[in-house]
Order: sequence, then structure tokens, then C-alpha cells
Amino acid sequence: MKKHKIKIKKGNQVKIITGKHKGQTGIIKNIITAKNKVVIENINIQTKHTKAKESGEKGTIIQIEGPIDYSNIKVI
Repeated sequence: MKKHKIKIKKGNQVKIITGKHKGQTGIIKNIITAKNKVVIENINIQTKHTKAKESGEKGTIIQIEGPIDYSNIKVI
């Protein structure tokens, strides 16, 4: 995969232009330059199941933001 120079910064307000979250807006939380992806607050929420670490503990279900490709967003 070819790395492109990403012309956005953490904290910028962006709009999703393609995909299932098209039209939604959010603030950039993290940038993954090696994969040309960004993580946006409250967009692309994914469910993660975690196992119990100790015998008395219960497993938990947490929700995290998944990365979106840089080409699918534009800065507002």
C-alpha cells in the first residue's frame, strides 16, 4: 500500500463523503499514516468482546471507533 501525505490534523472537523456513514460529521481523534486511515469520534462504532483475565471476573463488551479510509472524508 502506498502512503500518501495526509493533509489533516488531529482535532479537525471532517465530513464523511462515502460509505455507510455518508453525510455524518465528526472530529478526528487519531491518524494512522501507515494505513492511510483516520479514527473519527462517534463514527464507525464497532463492538469488541474481551475475555475475563482472572477466574472471578466476567468478560465485557466495549464499543470502540473503527478507522475510516482517508479518501472517504473531507475537511469542513
